[in-house]
Amino acid sequence: MEKTTVTVIGAGLAGTEAAWALANRGYFVRLCEMKPEKYSPAHKYSGFAELVCSNSLKSADTASACGMLKEEMRYMGSVTMKAAELTKVSAGGALAVNREQFSDAVTDMIRSHPNIEVINGEVTQFPEKNTVIATGPLTSDDFAEKIQQRCGKPLSFYDAAAPIVTAESIDMSLAFFATRYDKGEADYINCPMTREEYEAFYNELVNAESVPLKSFEDMKVYEGCMPVEVLAKRGIESVRYGCMKPVGLTDPRTGRRPYAVVQLRKENNEGTLYNLVGFQTNLKFGEQKRVFSMITGLQNADFVRYGVMHRNTFLSSPGLLDDGFRLIGSDNIYFAGQMTGVEGYVESAASGIVAGINLARTLAGKPKLSLPETCMTAALAKHISTENKDFQPMGANMGILPPLPDRIKDKKLRYRTIADRGLSDLRAALASQAEL
Repeated sequence: MEKTTVTVIGAGLAGTEAAWALANRGYFVRLCEMKPEKYSPAHKYSGFAELVCSNSLKSADTASACGMLKEEMRYMGSVTMKAAELTKVSAGGALAVNREQFSDAVTDMIRSHPNIEVINGEVTQFPEKNTVIATGPLTSDDFAEKIQQRCGKPLSFYDAAAPIVTAESIDMSLAFFATRYDKGEADYINCPMTREEYEAFYNELVNAESVPLKSFEDMKVYEGCMPVEVLAKRGIESVRYGCMKPVGLTDPRTGRRPYAVVQLRKENNEGTLYNLVGFQTNLKFGEQKRVFSMITGLQNADFVRYGVMHRNTFLSSPGLLDDGFRLIGSDNIYFAGQMTGVEGYVESAASGIVAGINLARTLAGKPKLSLPETCMTAALAKHISTENKDFQPMGANMGILPPLPDRIKDKKLRYRTIADRGLSDLRAALASQAEL
């Protein structure tokens, strides 16, 4: 009996995972990769799954968000995790790898698989069916245009993200809930600042160290996504009349309007995460922690994602993709990787596994993979498929998981309990669907 042929476009982390998942389920995979005929401005190595920015796959501790996600990927047969174990280097509590050896290991496993054929060359036409698209945040201009035409929504070509903190780490004895002029529900957390606090914060903000932009990143700063530190350098009143304007707000502690206010907006429906409104930034992560912790109420804030400012091609995934990474209304077209709105190496790889498994299951006449909401993979899938007018990429963090029924004060114990719950639920779910 002839094997069904499927296509995977892109041999990065997500694409190789999708190809591996499909091939291991008996499908013949045409893996299309434009390297070495053509390279993106960021890529230089000819091998698959090239790690560009870092050799770290983050924490190895399964009681951490990324450690938990990696363990979930191991359950699902990840080629990334197999290669990482073969090529890991000493990095304390992190899983770091020798980049070239890691790429070579993934490339060897993919090329030696009897069900995978590698096709070199750039893809410029949108596929008709049975395909996983995993072309990454630097998708070529021609193919990006085809994706945009097919999806009917513009792709975001500039990633302007503000930091996100956990709700439980905000000091609500200093901050307060309110909307400007009391219009609508009091959905915003407001962090009021006195003149002295504001001026001290402003001085540190304008003198903080930024991340140097890569040569392939657009140097133009757009008004709509201007880093807060760039705005601040226009003058001491610039942010107080911008993202820190206090109009329409009264501090319940004083009964007066604050001198300046930082507003935090709910990032998820559960209200466990909040982002700093208007605080998209290009500051180094350590500087963000130092400077933004000067904001009233955020002195002990737990930052689950720091702000970023770089070129990034990603879909407006909510309304386009379902939680199985399938393009809604398509004939089995799936997307995977950072272009879906997951952020990070491990997250991209995980999405590729899910997309590959779901395409295989659909072709076999099975329902899509049902993941328990308590696991990190499901939480990321929920993020990219849940309607959000301010949609931005998201990496693994404990704040996107459902809280425990009983509050555990000790953070390490709480995270361990959350991780154990999710991993146990995932194993049971995969076993019940013959995917373990």
